[in-house]
Amino acid sequence: MTSATATTRSAAERAGGDRPGGPRFGRRRSGRERPGRERGRGVLDHGAWFLVLPALLPILVLSVGPLLYGIALAFTDAQSGRTEPTRWIGALNFQDLLHDTLFWDSFSIGLLWAAGVTVPQFALALGLALLLDAELRLRPLTRALAIIPWAMPEVVVAVMWRLVYHSDAGVLNETLRDLGLGEGRDWLTGLSTALPAVIVVGVWAGLPQTTVALLAGLQNTPRELHEAAALDGAGAWRRFRTVTWPALRPVALAITALNLIWNFNSFALVYVLTSGGPGGRTRLPMLFAYEEAFRYGQFGYAAAMGCVMVAVISVLLAFRLAGRLTKGAEA
Repeated sequence: MTSATATTRSAAERAGGDRPGGPRFGRRRSGRERPGRERGRGVLDHGAWFLVLPALLPILVLSVGPLLYGIALAFTDAQSGRTEPTRWIGALNFQDLLHDTLFWDSFSIGLLWAAGVTVPQFALALGLALLLDAELRLRPLTRALAIIPWAMPEVVVAVMWRLVYHSDAGVLNETLRDLGLGEGRDWLTGLSTALPAVIVVGVWAGLPQTTVALLAGLQNTPRELHEAAALDGAGAWRRFRTVTWPALRPVALAITALNLIWNFNSFALVYVLTSGGPGGRTRLPMLFAYEEAFRYGQFGYAAAMGCVMVAVISVLLAFRLAGRLTKGAEA
C-alpha cells in the first residue's frame, strides 16, 4: 500500500511539474518568454515608426524645414536683385525691427483684428450651436446651411464681400438707400470703416468651424444631466451655467486659442479685401512681412518679422499648454 502511494505521488509530481499550470513549467516558460517579449516590443516600436513616417515626412519637409530656413534667413542681409553674396549680420534685423513704428502699428492692428474677430465669432457660434443642438424641424438642412461659408475658399469669400461693400452697386448700400438711412459710403476705403468692415467678414467666414466644434461639445454632454437639472426646477440659464458650460469649457478654450492664432496669421482674406489699406489701417503683420519681402525685396528683414510672429504664437501656445498641464496635475 505504501509502495503504491509513493508511486502515485511521484507520478502526480511529475505530471504536475510538466503540466501547463505546474510550477516547473511556469518558471521555465516565463524565463524563456521574457526576452521574446522584449524583442516583440522592439519590433512593434520599429513598425510604429514606419507607420508614422509617411505623415512625419511632409511635416518635416513643408513645415519644420522652411521654419528653420526662415529663422536662419532672419540673421542675414538677404535681398532681391543684389549681386553680392548674402552676409551673416547677426541680430541687426531685429534691432531695426525694434525701432520700426510701422511694424508695431501693424502688430497692434493684428492684435485688434484677432480679438475683434475671435470674441464675437465665439459668442455667435455658441448661440448658433445651442440653436442647432435643439430639436428643430429640418435640423439636418439647417446644419448643412450653417457650414456653407466653411466650404468656400477665402479668396471667393473676399470677392463676394467686396461686391456686398461696393460703394455704388453693393447690396449693403442699396439696402441703406431703400430704407432711407443715407446714401451709403465706401466701406472698404474709409479710414474709420475699413477695419470694422473687414472684421465683419472675418467673423462670418470663421463662424462655421467654431460652431461645429461647439456643437460637437454640446452633443457629448449627457442628456441625463439636463433632465435631472430640469426635474430639480433649474431654468434654462441655470442649466447652461451648471451643466452645459462646465462640459463645454475644454472645447471652448481650445477653439478660442486656435481661432486667435488663425486670425492673427490671416492673410488672403484681408489682402483681397483691402490689400492693407487705406493708409495701412488694415495692414496686418503678415501683410506687412509680405510687402517687405515681395514688394521691396527685403527677405532677411521680412524673415525677422516672421520670427517675431512665431515667437508670439509660441507664447500663446505655451500659456495654453501650461494651463492644461496645471489642470491635469490638480486632477
